[in-house]
Amino acid sequence: MTGVRNGGDLVVETLEALGAKTVFGIPGQHALGLFDAMGRGNLHFVSSRVENNSAFAADGYSRATGEVGVLFLSTGPGALTSLAGLQEAYATGVPMVVVASQIPLDGLGARRKGMLHQLDDQKASAANVTKSQRLIQHASGIPSAIQDAWTEAISSPQGPVWLEIPQNVLLDPIMVPPVEDALADAADNPPRVELVREAVKWLSTAERPAIIAGGGTRRGRAEKSLLSIAEKLRAPVICTPGGNGAFPWNHELSLQSWIEDRYMTDLLEDADVLIVVGSSLGEVTSNYFTFEPRGRIIQIDAEPRVLESNRPGLGIRADAGQALAALDAALVVEPVETSPDWHGASPEELVKESLAKVKARLESQDLGKELKFMADIREAVPADMQTFWDMTISAYWGWSCWDAREGQFHSAQGAGGLGFGFPAAIGGAVGLETTGKPGRVLAVSGDGSAMYSISELATARQHNVPVTWLIVDDGGYGILREYMVGAFGKATATELARPDFVKLAEAFGVPAVRVAPENVGDALKAGFAADGPNVVVVETLLKMFGPTHLDV
Repeated sequence: MTGVRNGGDLVVETLEALGAKTVFGIPGQHALGLFDAMGRGNLHFVSSRVENNSAFAADGYSRATGEVGVLFLSTGPGALTSLAGLQEAYATGVPMVVVASQIPLDGLGARRKGMLHQLDDQKASAANVTKSQRLIQHASGIPSAIQDAWTEAISSPQGPVWLEIPQNVLLDPIMVPPVEDALADAADNPPRVELVREAVKWLSTAERPAIIAGGGTRRGRAEKSLLSIAEKLRAPVICTPGGNGAFPWNHELSLQSWIEDRYMTDLLEDADVLIVVGSSLGEVTSNYFTFEPRGRIIQIDAEPRVLESNRPGLGIRADAGQALAALDAALVVEPVETSPDWHGASPEELVKESLAKVKARLESQDLGKELKFMADIREAVPADMQTFWDMTISAYWGWSCWDAREGQFHSAQGAGGLGFGFPAAIGGAVGLETTGKPGRVLAVSGDGSAMYSISELATARQHNVPVTWLIVDDGGYGILREYMVGAFGKATATELARPDFVKLAEAFGVPAVRVAPENVGDALKAGFAADGPNVVVVETLLKMFGPTHLDV
């Protein structure tokens, strides 16, 4: 069968016609048709060591480049192992096309033929973590199905789309001619005119407008319109962890990302009109559901299930970029009628005062080591470098204090699973290099989360990926330890035996160094100047700033 075109060729040809350049995944028996076809195509394949990490890598590729991430999965265990990674992409709205193999057609339908990897309904397993699921039963349907999936993935609300193709459909010879072109345009998702008009009516007479910019702001590429609207309204802007970087950090109206601080919660509660863009006002954004707004809310989101899910308001279902552009244009036609007045203070004075209060609160908590550690990392990281953060204490700090500058801040707060940082950074670096940009990125993990993706050191070495991986080793699940001690007076099952990360990295052929916390900046700079992957290990116990949603 060598050299004979099969269903796998149609997959590869269609993806290439749509603009795909790189695919992530792991080969599998039922997926061999895909990999045979890749040998005749031009797709670059990055083979991870665990399918969950392949999903994170495709996610990171998409976040870093703005392109669709592509993931190839084998049947059964391989497909199931990817689901936690896909949950993060689905929760965060990352466009991906997932192609999973399936057992041969005659084994489908929940019949128990005893086939290897057989599931009763494989695509049902993906239903909670993907926008839609398709089973392709004939080779002639492959190009259109992939084109439709790509269109759905890039249409807001964006997200991963699942396709599965039986083994024999991938392997059998085909009569379908080579795919020459494929088109996929995102579906339009503009705001309704009457809703924009009503929002402008509210805003034109608002005395204390404010804005919460969530992750949808970045996904909708709405940063320019957000800045324009904020300046027209003179409205303070705060970014959620997902929205970090959507608004200039040092702008005179920027409340930065201190969304979990009570001073910021108080300010937002006092707004008479609050614009919420691309956020559900969920757990973190609402300071753990202590947020009790007294004014009216305008909520903009591409996902209709998000609208008014936590607070009543004027819900505008639309892509954030299209909605804010329309709102910005309308505010020119209907100029703002009032000057902002926050009880005698200007918005700019209020922002400055609020940030000073946050700083004073932090400085009163014996957090000098943590503040310096994060500042040293920020100083070492080039302004345009993208960073990928695992669910670890450093990342929790990063949600609030990280100035993304010209780079992008990526974290796993969508679903909150461990193991995102390093494989996502690998995907991001591969993507940046593929698009002709400097590929060096930073990944940040704790020792607990690092073990979820430690095998990807082999992937980074094999492909010589320019990732610098900072592992902050505190001997366990540090944030859980802190939560349990705070709640119960002691921690249980949070302490971990862990390897010597330096020796382990070196065993993979990856240079590594262990440094004291005060030397992290110099170590990172050296890592950034090197070629290929490298690891920086810091053994230290970091604390979180005190919670402000609790009566303590």
